[in-house]
Amino acid sequence: MSEVYASRRARLWERCNAAGTAAALISRPANVRYLAGANPHGAVLLLGRSEDLLVCTGPPDDRPSEGRPDDALRVHSLSRAGGDPAVAAADLLTAQGGDSLAVEEHHLTVARHRALRSVAPRLRLGDLGGAVEQLRVVKDEEELSCLRIGAEIADQALGELLESILVGRTERHLALELERRLVDHGADGRAFATSVASGPNSGRRGHRPTDRRVEEGDFLTVCLGAAYRGYGCEIGRTFVIGTSPADWQIELYDLVFAAQRAGREALAPGAAYRDVDRAARQVLDSAGYAEGLPGLMGHGVGLEIEEDPQLTPAAMGKLDACVPVTVEPGVHLPGRGGVRIDDTLVVRPEADGGPELLTITTKELLAL
Repeated sequence: MSEVYASRRARLWERCNAAGTAAALISRPANVRYLAGANPHGAVLLLGRSEDLLVCTGPPDDRPSEGRPDDALRVHSLSRAGGDPAVAAADLLTAQGGDSLAVEEHHLTVARHRALRSVAPRLRLGDLGGAVEQLRVVKDEEELSCLRIGAEIADQALGELLESILVGRTERHLALELERRLVDHGADGRAFATSVASGPNSGRRGHRPTDRRVEEGDFLTVCLGAAYRGYGCEIGRTFVIGTSPADWQIELYDLVFAAQRAGREALAPGAAYRDVDRAARQVLDSAGYAEGLPGLMGHGVGLEIEEDPQLTPAAMGKLDACVPVTVEPGVHLPGRGGVRIDDTLVVRPEADGGPELLTITTKELLAL
């Protein structure tokens, strides 16, 4: 992996040189991990004039959730507690004779930015912008392998839950059980807060589990993701509890399923982000559900569970191959409940079989 991280840093360095900047300071945790292999709490990465440094508050402890630093990267630990690695990095660059530094202004706080200027007043600060985030959009095979394993873990956890008795159990209890199962199957932990929504809560995006107990005849919507070596996937499914689904439940489920299928089929290299969103959205619009639809029909996944690209009506840009995204349409009917179906897929050309589905739990409307 050392060559992979070195290659990523080299690509960023080329961008910095083209912009006339001698060094770059990476502070956003996911970006630090992408370039350094690890993101110890508070650490920053300095791409310097003579060498690259991972500046930390203390020695990295190799926790899976934080990763392991690239062996070819020198780690600089602060000598005193309470110090700021970003400020220390600016000081080190000044000592090397550096006169300019590109920073992630979208991540640095105003206070931290002022501290940098205070310790290195002659250092010319520029904005790195979203350069690292742009590099992260297309995934390499190592990254895709982590996502596949995470998806397999999430599928396993969800499959086991479906084999248990659900009536009478609370949303909160089911969510905690799913997160325990993720860890049991080898995940670092959850990729995001697990959502379990029953009855009138079902179909809500980002619903926080409550103490409501699952009842017979409920729609049950479950959305979860496993984090594996820092990479998170996402899966969402909707089921009916304890009895055959009612006609309105079948009709609503079939509609959301059709929207999700349309979104999946629109995924291809060169497809505009907004066109993927439109493919799923227009199925729901045409059925009269334009009001209350989510602001996006999908998004990228990776070191963060919601990263670029964003599949929204106003999104600019086109998909590339090897970009993992979610397709996650849903409809919620106030007071009744609703449906969400959510998959993680990797964009592939038609010659390679089209989109690669990572989350394979059945999308059949099961009565549990």
